Amino acid sequence: MPRPGLLIVVLAAAIAGGGCAREESAGEGPATPAVLTPQRETFENLGFPAFATKNTTRVASADATRAAAAVARAVFPEGGTGPRAVTLVDTSDWRVAIAAAALMGPPIDAPVLFGDGDGLPAASRRALDELDPQGSKAAGDGQVIRVGDVAKPQGRKTTDLTGATALALTRSIARLTLSARSRSAPAVIVTSAEDASIAAPAAGYAAKTGTPVLFVNKTEIPPETRAALAALALPRIYVLGPSKAISPQVTRQLRRLGRVERFGGQDAVTNAIGVARYTNGTFGWGIEQPGHGLVFARADRPLDAVAAAPLSAAGKYGPLLLLDDADQVPRTIQSYLLDIQPGFRTDPVRGVYNHGWIIGDRKAISTATQARLDTLLEIVPERTPDAPPDKPQP
Repeated sequence: MPRPGLLIVVLAAAIAGGGCAREESAGEGPATPAVLTPQRETFENLGFPAFATKNTTRVASADATRAAAAVARAVFPEGGTGPRAVTLVDTSDWRVAIAAAALMGPPIDAPVLFGDGDGLPAASRRALDELDPQGSKAAGDGQVIRVGDVAKPQGRKTTDLTGATALALTRSIARLTLSARSRSAPAVIVTSAEDASIAAPAAGYAAKTGTPVLFVNKTEIPPETRAALAALALPRIYVLGPSKAISPQVTRQLRRLGRVERFGGQDAVTNAIGVARYTNGTFGWGIEQPGHGLVFARADRPLDAVAAAPLSAAGKYGPLLLLDDADQVPRTIQSYLLDIQPGFRTDPVRGVYNHGWIIGDRKAISTATQARLDTLLEIVPERTPDAPPDKPQP
């Protein structure tokens, strides 16, 4: 049994800058820490390096439901200012979940928790009780925004979003986010309804800004998405994903509904980097310099992107980067992190810092990969003009 004081110290160190210095119990059954789980007073079980390093913090959950609960409680720690509302969405459709991430954005302020059919998992239930939302005026004073046919928590005022299909639900989400923001010609992200790994980076940016996310197929615009766009006054449509996921035929059709710009990359990894780098006026992360938070998740676990989205919307405000292998950091990510790696000339105390959130257990992202990411995020002495540049590891 760990000493309580020791656990608090570890958590404070592990989530420095994240506003959470307590045990994150977000599992099923008995309280199970989702961030750190020390069992004995040994070096390894204090949480280093598998759960936290100098420049990374891991939300070590094998499933998105626990991860979402842990992230929400880290972003809104007990004793601080809680969220106005909580979004409850089912895990059965990643498109609805990614769209629901926009409800975390201003002014609704509702992080996502996951339901399971008509039930409420224990992790989500405990997180909801601890977050204790008091109601979001922008969401009809609802304490819980129910997206689709999910559980209705007892004793909570709900705002219910309905739709006969998954894409009809994404349209309902967009309608609420736009009405809350009172924007007649907003920016809208349109991304793939068929490739979750391409769509996943939209979740973090939507959570930060409240930008609606809608979906298209490779060769056609579904009627629900067409209707949602037609209801707007020629919005700025940012198409997320390559032409092999969203064809030029579709972008031509979208130009009849608004002003279209495409961004992203050719595969899941480069697409996420493209999102992190992209900027067009006030739209986009535009991260080309050091001094940022970053979120790392697996490309084949899109619900983890949704669970992590509040980390992009608060604290260090960082985009999502995707890994396609548990045991390797892709060369393209290594190159990007070297581009934005912090440096100092004389005193690192006066420098800026990067920090990474790792989403998933060690089967999703290994400890060795976390250690490599830690090195790439580290502040380092600036190179002299004659020093050769670092090269990404194979």
